[in-house]
Amino acid sequence: MRSLAMRTLVLVIIVVIIVASIGVYYYYNYASPSTTSTNKPIKVAILFDVGGRGDLSFNDMAWLGAEKARKDFNIQVEYTTPQSQAKMQDLLESLSASGEYDLIVLVGFLWTSPLNATADKYPNQKYALIDSSTFINRPNEVDILFSEQEAGALVGVLAADMASKIGCNKVGAVAGMSIPPLWRFHIGYLFSVKYYEMKTNKTIDFLWEYTGTFGDTQKGYQYATSMLQERACVLYGLAGLTHVGMFDAVRDWNKQGKGVALAIGQDASQEWYMPRYMPISGAKRVDIAVYDAIKMVAENKWTPGIHVLGLKDSGVGIWDLDGVKYFAEIAYNQSKLETGLTPDDVVRIVNETRNTYITETGWNIMSELEQLIISGQIAFKNPSTEEEYTQIVNALKNGDLNAALSRGSI
Repeated sequence: MRSLAMRTLVLVIIVVIIVASIGVYYYYNYASPSTTSTNKPIKVAILFDVGGRGDLSFNDMAWLGAEKARKDFNIQVEYTTPQSQAKMQDLLESLSASGEYDLIVLVGFLWTSPLNATADKYPNQKYALIDSSTFINRPNEVDILFSEQEAGALVGVLAADMASKIGCNKVGAVAGMSIPPLWRFHIGYLFSVKYYEMKTNKTIDFLWEYTGTFGDTQKGYQYATSMLQERACVLYGLAGLTHVGMFDAVRDWNKQGKGVALAIGQDASQEWYMPRYMPISGAKRVDIAVYDAIKMVAENKWTPGIHVLGLKDSGVGIWDLDGVKYFAEIAYNQSKLETGLTPDDVVRIVNETRNTYITETGWNIMSELEQLIISGQIAFKNPSTEEEYTQIVNALKNGDLNAALSRGSI
C-alpha cells in the first residue's frame, strides 16, 4: 500500500509540474497584450510636407486634425518639417529606427518614395500616408487619398460663373508641382468649366500653370500677375504656400485699379485672407484624414490599405459660411486678420462677395453636378501616368467631357 501511495504522489507531482509548465509557456507566448500593458501613452509623429506650417492650407489642415486627435485621445504628438526633399528619406529612417512612435503620419505626395524605401525595414512601425499611395499592400501602412476631381469640379463651375459675371470670360489656376493630386484637380476644374460652357452656351477660356514649387510666394505672385495680364480674372490657388503669393497679386491688381479680379483658395477656408476678393475656397479635409489615421491607432482599429475621401464622405467640397467663420476665428486668435476685421465681419463680407459675383444659375449648375457625383451617376477617371493625364486634359480642351469619366456620361 505504501508503495502504491508513493507512486500516486509522484504521479500527482508530475501532473502539477506539467500543468504549471504549460501555464507558464502560455502566459509568456499567448497571453493578451492587455495583461502586460504599461499604460504608455500613444505617441504620434507628424511629418509635414517640405512647405511646412504656415501655408494656410494643406500642412496647417494636417496640424488641425492632429491637434483635435491629441485632445480627443489624450495622446502625445510631435511635429517635424523636413529641411528639404533630399533629407526626407533620412528623417523617416531615423524616426522609424527609434521605435518611439505608435504611428508616423506622412503629409503629402513627396513622402511616397521615402515610405517605399523604409516601410518594409520596420514591419512593427505603423505609417499613414496622406494624399498619396504607394499602391503596395502592407499590414503596417494606411494610405488616405482624396477625390480632388470632385472638389475641382465644384470650384470650376463657380469660377466660370464669376468670370462670366465680371465679363472677362477667362479663368486660371496657379498650381504647385505636376503630381497626381494636382492632375486630379486639373481634370475636375477643366471638366466643370467645359460643363458650364455646355449648360450656358458661353465661352470660358482656361489657363493652367505649374510653378514647380509649394513654398515660393514670389513665384506665385509672378505666375498670377502673368495670368492677370493675359486677362484672366478668376484664379484658383493650388500650390500651398506658393499660392498665397497669388492671393497678394490678385489683391494688388484690384487695389491698383487694374480691373476686377478674384481668387479662390483650397484645402482650408482661406477667404479670411482677403474676403473682398476671395468669395470661395475648395475644401480638402486633410484634417479628417490625419484624425482618422490616428483614431485607428488610438482605438486599436487599424485598417491597412487605401482609403479614399470624396464628396459623399464630406472629404472634399466647397467651404460653407460656417467653415469660413471657423477659420476666420483661428486667424483672428493668431492676429492674422486684417486690422479692424472680426470673424463676423469676414463672414458678412464673404457672403456679400458671393452674392455679387456668383449667380443663381451658377449655384444651380454646381448643385446639379454635385448630385450627379454623389449619386454615383458619374465618376472621374484617376490617371496613373502623366501620359494618361495629358490625354484626358487634351480631350477636355477639345470639348470631350466624357473623356474624363470612368462611369456615366454627359
